[in-house]
Amino acid sequence: MFSRNRITEETALFASVAKWLFLSTIIGLVVGAGVSIFLKIIQYFIDRQGLLPFHYYFFLPVALLISVYLVMKFAPDAEGHGTEKVIQAIHERSGKIDVLVIPVKILATIITIAAGGSVGKEGPSAQIGAGVASVVATFLKFSNEDRKAIVICGISAGFASVFGTPIAGAVFGVEVLVVGSILYSVLLPSFIAGFASFLISETIGTPYISFHFDFFPKYGLNEVLFIKVVIAGILFGLISDLTITFVHGVGKFIKEELPVNFIQKSIIGGLFLVGLALMFGDQYLGLGMTQIGNSINNATGGGTHWYDFLLKIVFTGLSLGFGGSGGVITPLFFIGSTSGHAIGTLLGGNVQFFAALGLVSIVAGAANTPIAATIMALELFGIQTAHYAAISSIIAYLITGHRSIYPSQILAFKKSQYLEVPTGHDIEHTKVVGTQSVTLNKLRERWGSKKKLKKDEDNTPKE
Repeated sequence: MFSRNRITEETALFASVAKWLFLSTIIGLVVGAGVSIFLKIIQYFIDRQGLLPFHYYFFLPVALLISVYLVMKFAPDAEGHGTEKVIQAIHERSGKIDVLVIPVKILATIITIAAGGSVGKEGPSAQIGAGVASVVATFLKFSNEDRKAIVICGISAGFASVFGTPIAGAVFGVEVLVVGSILYSVLLPSFIAGFASFLISETIGTPYISFHFDFFPKYGLNEVLFIKVVIAGILFGLISDLTITFVHGVGKFIKEELPVNFIQKSIIGGLFLVGLALMFGDQYLGLGMTQIGNSINNATGGGTHWYDFLLKIVFTGLSLGFGGSGGVITPLFFIGSTSGHAIGTLLGGNVQFFAALGLVSIVAGAANTPIAATIMALELFGIQTAHYAAISSIIAYLITGHRSIYPSQILAFKKSQYLEVPTGHDIEHTKVVGTQSVTLNKLRERWGSKKKLKKDEDNTPKE
């Protein structure tokens, strides 16, 4: 009944599944514990910011200077928002990561966030996961292919733990590497690592923000709401594009054009951020989780203003550009939820619902991860919002264009058949080289050619 080849195939597949079940579970548990400790340390310092006799963000110039020095001196791969460096390591070095990246990134990020830098906590979490996995791969003398797989598991575990979204975290880890493609070969171990990481984080008692609102759209088609969601998706895509352009543009200007050394840059940047905080308020500093929660959980927005997302883009671009260490997804949550609140107000829709759509759609557009964003909507807000979140996220992903907050992503799929875009390269060096114009005359010519071809076929004598 079963041939020898069939038995050999099934045995090999069983061994592979067993291997990755074991390895990804271990990676998930270790990474989940590490990320949970990291998050608790960050929260410890945030809770004590108000105990100072002056504004905590007055420490920003010194904090940025220390962050830049630590990264430059001990681990250059810890520069920036973390996830980008992990993606780069997977594509260019088969996932090899310097073990010093982990403590340096953790310390630099804690210092940055404690002083008020507008950065996120997921970048270091991804580097914790990838770094731990890389160390395991080196110890076990894995091949380059297996090393990449286990490092991707580490990324998934880090994201699952930091946001409390095990499925979205797992999918994010396999979707964020290549635009337009998912690495199915590592899907199972990524899911196992994500679930194990989330499980240990919950056991340890890692606090996660909860969202609740009373607007639950029905599954039946609501034409008016559908049109509003489409419009919102387009606007979210434009905001994602603006975010990417500003963050990368400011970072490039500070690094290449500002004619001062890194010490002066850090101090100038810190003082600039202090000045902006004194002018506009400190709600745009740090993680911004309170404002994110208010935008979605409060029917009136809890003091949310239409311009909040614009100021958050500025604070985040400056914090990262002047040497702050941390992730970028948490700021994207802030940008998305507050812009969603503004768009919901503009469209006359439920502002909480559109703030929730914005949170996931901006991530979909800026990070090129529409599937992970849709699943995140399901995990964070419930299944009632998932279908509209899918529409908004995919539109935002398309409208953002061939750009990314992670420039090392490989472009495998162009987003429009009417664009000439080379694929197979990192998205930073991929440019639109032309368009395929579709005019009315060309459509008529194509239609005429098809009609002529059909007429010729009909007139062909049959044997």
